Amino acid sequence: MANIPFKKDVTFEYGVADQISPLIRRVIAPNPSAFTLHGTGTYIIGHGQVGVIDPGPNDPAHIEAILNAVKGETVSHIIITHTHSDHSPGAAPLKAATGAHIWGCGPHGHGRDKKAISDGAPAEGGDMDYTPDTLANDGDTLETKDWALQAVYTPGHTSNHTCYHLREENTLFSGDHVMGWSTTIVSPPDGDMFRYMESLRKLLLRSDDHYWPTHGPRIDQPRAFVGELVKHREEREEQIAECLEQKIGHIPDMVKSMYREVPESLHSAAARSVLSHLVHMVATHRAACDGEPGPGSFYRTV
Repeated sequence: MANIPFKKDVTFEYGVADQISPLIRRVIAPNPSAFTLHGTGTYIIGHGQVGVIDPGPNDPAHIEAILNAVKGETVSHIIITHTHSDHSPGAAPLKAATGAHIWGCGPHGHGRDKKAISDGAPAEGGDMDYTPDTLANDGDTLETKDWALQAVYTPGHTSNHTCYHLREENTLFSGDHVMGWSTTIVSPPDGDMFRYMESLRKLLLRSDDHYWPTHGPRIDQPRAFVGELVKHREEREEQIAECLEQKIGHIPDMVKSMYREVPESLHSAAARSVLSHLVHMVATHRAACDGEPGPGSFYRTV
């Protein structure tokens, strides 16, 4: 059974920038929830000329905290991992205040439309107003005098999710792709379990010293951590297969069986991940349903 070493403890104060490594400061936004833990961790890279990763929600108090943290410095770039509403909307007011260049993932995918929300997707929301000044494709590097970030495309949580490798510290800003406190929600149609698993396996080929996720504490021994995440997802699909063998074919019933230890308030999010697994399993001929797989479909063994 997978043993993921989750940790939730972070020592911080809202509105205060903490120096967490020689080149990295972090300001946590006051938007705690069941999906964001303590809130969005906005990272400031460098000194003098700085980059800001994931400025978070469009919260004037949080934007002011970021600006206070970089007073007397130049914000040259705003870097975005993906376009959920707790990550990217702060880019526009921060750019207006600093003139910084937005470098990062592409615009939001099609998945957060009205139908996806009505189907019960978690209320993370898509930032449809976001547009980068420069698209960071896989392998592209943002080079400055004192630091460099390389884009690592990791679709799955969203179709545009991108991590960033800080060369000088051999660390990866893992966004929501890998979080140290919880598994990641993969919610169709923009979330895709097949691509998510491929992106996890992509990280297994890397040799980063540690990860800084947007929510939660630093992840040490990241390859071992990611290996356990892969194992966990494979075990979830084995559980789904067992449900199908027992003629449990509706997603809400699967969730009740599979997530007994999880509070019911999180079952809607769990249902989205189960749906994503089933979409993957139908596509790979390990499950079947009539018509296109959806949240209300009845699933069966092949």
